[in-house]
Amino acid sequence: MMLVDEFGVIRFANRQVIALFGYSPERVIGKSMGQLVLQCCPGGHIAHTEERPGELGVWLIGAEVNLIGRREDRTEFPVEMSVSPIGDADGSHVAVIRDVTERQRMEIAIVAAREDADRANLGKSRFLATASHDLRQPVQTLALLNGILRRTLAGPDATDALNQQEQAIGTMSRLLNALLDISKLESGVIKPEQADFAVAAVFNELHREFASLAQSKGLALQAEECVDCVHSDPSLVGQILRNLVANAIKYTRQGCVRLRCLREQALVRIEVLDTGVGIPADQLRYIFDEFYQVGVETNTARDGFGLGLSIVQRLVKLLDLRLNVRSEVGKGSAFCLELPSGVPQAASLCIDAQRAAAPGPRIDRPRVLLVEDDAAVRQATRMLLNVEGYRVSAVSSLEEALQDARQGVGVDLLVTDYHLGEGEKGTQVVAALRERLGASLKAVLITADTSSAIKELPRDPHLRVTSKPVKAEELLALLRELLAA
Repeated sequence: MMLVDEFGVIRFANRQVIALFGYSPERVIGKSMGQLVLQCCPGGHIAHTEERPGELGVWLIGAEVNLIGRREDRTEFPVEMSVSPIGDADGSHVAVIRDVTERQRMEIAIVAAREDADRANLGKSRFLATASHDLRQPVQTLALLNGILRRTLAGPDATDALNQQEQAIGTMSRLLNALLDISKLESGVIKPEQADFAVAAVFNELHREFASLAQSKGLALQAEECVDCVHSDPSLVGQILRNLVANAIKYTRQGCVRLRCLREQALVRIEVLDTGVGIPADQLRYIFDEFYQVGVETNTARDGFGLGLSIVQRLVKLLDLRLNVRSEVGKGSAFCLELPSGVPQAASLCIDAQRAAAPGPRIDRPRVLLVEDDAAVRQATRMLLNVEGYRVSAVSSLEEALQDARQGVGVDLLVTDYHLGEGEKGTQVVAALRERLGASLKAVLITADTSSAIKELPRDPHLRVTSKPVKAEELLALLRELLAA
């Protein structure tokens, strides 16, 4: 703290000023304040206030002005100073100076840490983009080869071996998908896109996906009628409910799994109810932890990985929703997801889109144009389609696909990977071939990242999107459904 006159001459300085600037007491008194503090001007230049004698300087009056302090040994350091008039007739002012060296060092460290974190997130995003595609490719190849062998091998031993192989491929695929989903959520790669959508459309999709699985366990999967519309990210909400339904079926030995929705003022509650084993009260707090499963000890054989509810919790937080759980051992559990209500008109649009995708009769021996840059996946897919009876032309790029189309032999169905070589995308292939062959060309887009593909081609009745790795039977069923639509 210093006391200066109207000309900026120091008349008093406390011990902290003397210690900070390195001057002895007798050398501080009588100096111009401009000899101790310098103004930092735009562009990094320093204005020497001692060159403006006879005035205190309007630029000094005010709170927390950032300046440069200069010690007796001519070294400089950042300071923060506020100057206030005392109110006396002689025009004296009080100047309070703070050394902000440590604070600036911390600010610089924070900025550097933020830049490091941004670079790390960017690197992680690049890794995930690569992993989502490249790690799924060999799994996709194995799944397709399994389908081919099922059509070419006979005998109980071969069937048993193929069944075990399919189970191993499915286990590897589910774990890979779950780990990549968690990594994407943690890195911030997934960005919600809010929209109004009908709950009934989600219920119909879940029923089609899980009805056969529930039936194989002797369970009834019930989806109650719902006329409500909600506002959120439809893809991510669907993933939340998909994990909840799969979890309910897994832990239910008899009875049913039920989907229902309840309207509560501006909210819609979607409930997944089951008559399963239930969750003890003392374990409810742990069910959203990674790799935690109720009643399963660590390092023992398990059904699943305990990642589904962990993904659910992250998605709920990302969408800023609420998820409540109630359960009773031996009677079942209820997971209740609360969403804001949406515009009702969206419900009819969603339902119409679902009806437009209803399957029809099988079309025999159509010609399929396959576009896949990975040689192993391309060969396995071509072999599977040939064994199934399709006429197949397999290429690796957009240009090769256009060359095939120019031959004039016709294309009944296009099957393309989403991420192709040289930065090409399957959506570009679809657009280019439709421009040449007609807008009604039916196409299947196989991708490791369905969200981006769906957003580029919304509500397309002639397009189906499926995520890698896809089983042979699932792919063939998808082709039959699309060709018959």
